Amino acid sequence: MEMKRQTALVYCEKQFGLVDGKTAAALVRHSEIYTIVGIIDSSLAGKDAGEELGEARNDIPIFADLGDALSYLSTVPSCYIYGKAPLEACIASDERLLIVEAMEHGMDIVNGLHQFFSEDQEFADVAVQHNVEIKDIRKSPQLKDLHVFTGRISEVNVPVIAMLGTDCACGKMTTAVELNKALNKLGIKSVLVATGQTSLMQGAMYGVSIDALISQFVIGEIEHAVLQAVEQEDPDIILVEGQSAVSHPAFMSSLGILKGSMPDGIILQHPPARRFRCDFPNLAMPSVESEIALIEAVSEARVMAIALSHENLTNEDILSTIKTYEQQFQLPTTDVLSYGCNKLVQALADRFPALNLKIQQTQLEKIPVLTTR
Repeated sequence: MEMKRQTALVYCEKQFGLVDGKTAAALVRHSEIYTIVGIIDSSLAGKDAGEELGEARNDIPIFADLGDALSYLSTVPSCYIYGKAPLEACIASDERLLIVEAMEHGMDIVNGLHQFFSEDQEFADVAVQHNVEIKDIRKSPQLKDLHVFTGRISEVNVPVIAMLGTDCACGKMTTAVELNKALNKLGIKSVLVATGQTSLMQGAMYGVSIDALISQFVIGEIEHAVLQAVEQEDPDIILVEGQSAVSHPAFMSSLGILKGSMPDGIILQHPPARRFRCDFPNLAMPSVESEIALIEAVSEARVMAIALSHENLTNEDILSTIKTYEQQFQLPTTDVLSYGCNKLVQALADRFPALNLKIQQTQLEKIPVLTTR
């Protein structure tokens, strides 16, 4: 039985459609837990969220503020989601007031920041007063429930594919989600292992926000999540969400993903028009070839396909880049939001015969059998 989704309003002031608004954008595109009924961003008030992401109209309105949203919506949403993912750890004072106001209207708070709202005394008091819940998605499990690496990942006998990238906020999770959906529609049982707060908000059943963990447990928690998914779901394939980039000097999460999941293949996400790393304007973006070389130097897995982020690219730019990359790297290349996941699915089918066989069998089963009398 499908779980009933909660209605949610997503706060993303002056960041919707931008890099730091990636949580809000992801929830607008996909969520198995929440039905998004609106976005708060005064700079885009009155517009449609889908259209602002360069996609089809989805009738999710963007509001100027919380009051505007509540006056428009027929019922108060169940949840107020803090939908920004800034580099800074703490929220501003004006944003605190909005969170309090949302709780006063009876809305649960969903928070993906490193700042845990449930440990804030003012927020905790207001939550008790109005009988609402504060959910800190990035809060790690208790120490007794954390796992160190065991090596049991070597027992996994289905393909594990890591979705890595050349930078933060370049579409790794979006490609993982879209590919996961595409595989399952084809009859391939695919399970997505989350490594960040947004995919957990979207409804991933396995994984943890690894950047909030003590470093000793990062690799073990990724291994544990993959093992859990295999043991409980009996999948045909595991997709592991990537974080940051192996080459990124500010973060170590991609190395933990490579070590903990020991992938059989890698899909590399890249934003061709991005010149500098997001949030780090003095750090130039790496090239695709340098990132591939670095990944393959620290992992036995090989990059088997490239997925593009189309930020700041025209349709002609995307097609030209796809053609150039496929000629240069001899790897299937696509933009899943523009052209779907067919090339990625084909790359997996070519690499893993058991997947190809199951796809073919599923397609045959869908063809009606004609009988004669």
